[in-house]
Amino acid sequence: MSDQANHPADTPLYPIREVSRLTGVNAVTLRAWERRYGLIRPRRTPKGHRLYAREDIERVERILQWLNRGVPVSQVRELLEQPDAVEAPPPAAGDWESQRRQLIAAAEALDLARLEALFNQGLSLYPVATCIDELWQPVIRELEEGWDERLGADLQRRALEAFLRTRIGTRLYHANPVAAGPLVLIVPMPDDGGPLWGLLAALAASDRGYRVQLLDAPLPVQELPLAVERFHADALLLASGRAEKADLIRRQLPRLAEQLDVPLTLCGPVARIREADLNGTGVEVLGDDLPRAMTRLQSLTQAA
Repeated sequence: MSDQANHPADTPLYPIREVSRLTGVNAVTLRAWERRYGLIRPRRTPKGHRLYAREDIERVERILQWLNRGVPVSQVRELLEQPDAVEAPPPAAGDWESQRRQLIAAAEALDLARLEALFNQGLSLYPVATCIDELWQPVIRELEEGWDERLGADLQRRALEAFLRTRIGTRLYHANPVAAGPLVLIVPMPDDGGPLWGLLAALAASDRGYRVQLLDAPLPVQELPLAVERFHADALLLASGRAEKADLIRRQLPRLAEQLDVPLTLCGPVARIREADLNGTGVEVLGDDLPRAMTRLQSLTQAA
């Protein structure tokens, strides 16, 4: 990897914030890849600021390709040094399943210190969208299935909600003032057991540059237009891990979509379960894969 530190003098160089914008990898993760794993070696200014060449950016993109195939970050450097013809292993070769098992065990044991370590480790080493896709969505789906029948389920759910509310809320607090994107209002739906899917949606939206206003309890349907108006929201995103009542889905939401001047969108398992019920209505069904849901949301808010 010696060529990473010896760019020609006339090579265009980019600051870390621009590399983050171009690749979608936040600055904390880029620094971790450099310090802990030696995956990239940017130049430094006399004051110590990092500068990245186009080759560094291409290397970051190659790193993302390996991570998206499920390769643990600790194994990526060796793969990068091999010839380009080397094929990526199948997704099962990664350690995502092990990390998911650790998260589930920590949540069930109410081990908040372990949750803290795993949460921070994931977001420092992987892009937010990858963490949501590979870790948090599968973990919450599995936990919710078990919570339907398990003694102590309410305690586990509330503890995890409180944990994520604090950590994601802190990220929103720092990200919102500098975000340049539209404002999305995220509200859980009435039958959902809590705000877990809304919290994940907020994390995914913030990662895409949205300003996020998150409510962690449902609002009556008739108050949602007022909330959109008062928060000056550019989109309303409703989230739920449940199917929700038929009357709400088939009658109230389509009527609400007609009243709003901004997109009314739906995400989480409810979007997958109820997609057929909302075909042909004004409700935009984004799906239960939150990073992909944010891509669909971007097309709607850009069009608006």
